[in-house]
Amino acid sequence: MADLRILLALAGPARDGEPNPMASLVMMGLIFAVFYFVLILPMRRKQKKLEGLVQQLKAGDKVVLNSGIFGTIVGVEDDAFQLRIDDKTRIKVLKSAVSGLQPTPGAPTEK
Repeated sequence: MADLRILLALAGPARDGEPNPMASLVMMGLIFAVFYFVLILPMRRKQKKLEGLVQQLKAGDKVVLNSGIFGTIVGVEDDAFQLRIDDKTRIKVLKSAVSGLQPTPGAPTEK
């Protein structure tokens, strides 16, 4: 792989009226860093937190699915939950469909 100093030497000095190529490279790096810290890092943290929550769920926990369905877990399988959504209605959903626990009345919501 070529050394960065060699590549800069081959590019030659900046001519009059042309912007320095190194400045645009630094700007691209800064933009990527901002996107990483503002968008990517928080989404990774949220995903890991949700994965930990799903691993700890057990029968009797009240959850909300991605589709907005509220239910209570009645059975746990390898990659799915048996969910009771009404007195006599049970459905089988993937663990990845769970978006979180049901909020308790009067509890502050987290944003």
